[in-house]
Amino acid sequence: MIHIAICDDEKHMSDHIKAMTSSFFHKKNREIHLRTFASGEELLSYDGKIDILFQDIRMKDMDGMEIVRRLRADKFRGFLIFITVLKEMVFQSFEVQAYDYLVKPVDKKQFEKTMERLYTSMCSAKEDSLLVQKGGEGHIIRKDEIVFCESIDRKIYLNLASGEVFDYYERIEKLETKLGDHFFRCHRSYLINLKHLKSYKNGNAYMDNGRKVPISRLRNREFSGVVLQYMKNL
Repeated sequence: MIHIAICDDEKHMSDHIKAMTSSFFHKKNREIHLRTFASGEELLSYDGKIDILFQDIRMKDMDGMEIVRRLRADKFRGFLIFITVLKEMVFQSFEVQAYDYLVKPVDKKQFEKTMERLYTSMCSAKEDSLLVQKGGEGHIIRKDEIVFCESIDRKIYLNLASGEVFDYYERIEKLETKLGDHFFRCHRSYLINLKHLKSYKNGNAYMDNGRKVPISRLRNREFSGVVLQYMKNL
C-alpha cells in the first residue's frame, strides 16, 4: 500500500493530479491510499502516513514551502513533488529535499515522466529498507536509520538515529537475515549497524547515538575482524 497526499486549494487541479496518480499506479498494479487536502492547516493536522506528497506552492492560507518545512521538521521523510506556476521556485525546493516539481498546467506526459523516475527510486529504496509488521500495519524503516537492534522476550527494539525506539514481535535470528552486511550480531540479543559504530573497547561497542552495546566474549575476536574489513571497504 502506497500512501499519497495531494495538497492544493484549487479543486480542479487536485482532481487532475488525483486522476493521473490513480491511473499511473493502476497500470503498475499497485494499491494506493490517496487523500486530498484543501489547506495547509488541514494537511498539518493529519497524522496518517504519507509516502508521496504533491504540494502546491502558492496556497491562500499558508505558503506551500512553509507547510513542507513544518512537515520535514516533524519527521516527514516521504517523496515530495511541488506543483507550481513559477519555475524559479525550484531553487528553493532543495532545502526541503523535494524530489521534483510540476509546472501548472500539469501535462500528462510531464507527470508520467516524473512518476516513472519516482517509482524506480521507490523500488530501489525498498532494498535499503526494512518492512516491519506491527498491529496489522506495515511500516517501512530505512536500514541506515537503525543504530542497533535489541531483543527482549521475543520482541525487537529498533533504536533509530532519530532517537525513536520502534518495537515489534520478531525473532532476532530472522531479523539478522533481512539486514545487510554492515550489521553484525555482536551478542545473542544485539545487532549493531557498523555505519553507526563510533568506537569499541573492553567488550562494548559505543554507538554514535551515545548508547553502549555489549559484545559477547565469544564474538569479540570475530567482531574486530569484521570492523577491520568494513573499514577497508569504505
